Amino acid sequence: MDRVLNYIDGNWTEASDGVFFDVINPASGEIVAKAAKGTVDDAKRAIMAAKREFYENKNGWRRFSAVKRSEILLKIADKLESLRDEFARTETIDNGKPLREAYGDVDDAVSYIRYYAGAIRMPSGASYEVNDGFGPMHSYTIKEPVGVCGLITPWNYPLLMGVQKLAPALAAGNTVVFKPSSETPLSTVKFFEILAESEMPAGTVNLVMGGGSTVGSAISESPDVDMVSFTGSTEVGQSIYRAAAVNVKKIGLELGGKSPNVIFADADLDGAVEWAMMGVFFNQGEVCSAGSRIIIEESIKDEFVKRLADRADKMVLGNGLENPDMGPLVSKSHMEKVLGFIEKAKEEGAKVVCGGYRYTEGQCAKGYFVRPTILDNCSNDNIAVKKEIFGPVVTIQTFKTEEEAVKMANDTEYGLAGAVFTKDGARALRVIKEIRAGITWVNCYNPAFVEAPWGGYKKSGTGRELSFEGLEEYTETKQITINLNPGELSWYKKR
Repeated sequence: MDRVLNYIDGNWTEASDGVFFDVINPASGEIVAKAAKGTVDDAKRAIMAAKREFYENKNGWRRFSAVKRSEILLKIADKLESLRDEFARTETIDNGKPLREAYGDVDDAVSYIRYYAGAIRMPSGASYEVNDGFGPMHSYTIKEPVGVCGLITPWNYPLLMGVQKLAPALAAGNTVVFKPSSETPLSTVKFFEILAESEMPAGTVNLVMGGGSTVGSAISESPDVDMVSFTGSTEVGQSIYRAAAVNVKKIGLELGGKSPNVIFADADLDGAVEWAMMGVFFNQGEVCSAGSRIIIEESIKDEFVKRLADRADKMVLGNGLENPDMGPLVSKSHMEKVLGFIEKAKEEGAKVVCGGYRYTEGQCAKGYFVRPTILDNCSNDNIAVKKEIFGPVVTIQTFKTEEEAVKMANDTEYGLAGAVFTKDGARALRVIKEIRAGITWVNCYNPAFVEAPWGGYKKSGTGRELSFEGLEEYTETKQITINLNPGELSWYKKR
């Protein structure tokens, strides 16, 4: 059985107290690896290594030219691409997702690295005409790295979310302390093996596995960490926000969602069903932007739900390595949480149209499988409508007017994503602009691209990832003013 280690200051190392934790294959419940369980002391050592590299190494990563950093990142992307099969299998074994989805994650990760390797070679900064009250001056801005970045990632897209943060952070010239989810650390460790073989100086990248309450808190609270970027639950994000506030450090949060999928009666029904399936059952529904609230015009609800249920009932569940329609949930505890939400929703009046139970047939007997679930007859205050379930569960609500649809869509504390399905272009634009969410789609659901920014409103977080905006999150803007006539302070003399 593999024993995977932390990576601190250029060295692979056990936890300071020698403790390891089990890494579980959710399709079988079997232990597939032992991972070093980092401590607060380990996190502090990693932070000090990153700080020393950033602030003290005169030949350090941030002092590499943009061209050199770009070339190194491109080599890393090439190496990742060459190990595509190995990474995809690791991701599926660790997370449970179907192999084809894991391949997609690897491909996207390669694309992300190459995008930011190119982005840092583009012009940046600006120059300004300034008031001449002080005499002839020239003022301009440049972009600089933030410093030591603490990156904390979730378990639903372990490799992809990791690269989504690492690529822009490193491209900008920062140093990094990285904490992956304890549920799914294996692909991250493999990626750090690539980073360790690159030309990055020791201390540029550091990996510390372990608990959020220990390693995560140490990163968030440290005065030596200049920025924290976190993807995960709103509750944890709030605690990180509070911890970061003490040091007034830069923060980036991509948090929970309870996203509306609004479907009008004139929509292409077959297309709407297809995209709704993608919106809620892709990646086992363990997606922050999942279209978990279907808000549909009353006149077509019955036909839509029938078609959606027919599709959901036919989905094949199984070991992700065999490319089923859907794999297991990430852990036993998360499966139990999802099932608990379903039971509570039923108690509050929701009607189970399909699914709603643990699936244990055949090879799924020991895994953490939940059948795709549709809940009808859901009121606005039903727990399944209000709370992020983060599983293959979708609620059905109906509306009669456009105004009612918009009101229902925005009746949530979250604001990550949302969609509108209609053939009326004017209405599509009208409604999508009224939906208070950072990521929206018309006549599709869930496509994401590195070229477009990603992030939410309200309790879904702050800041943006992906695109040039994602790169800017990991930079600071420095303003520089040059006195073109240093021998004279004309403004002062005039007074």
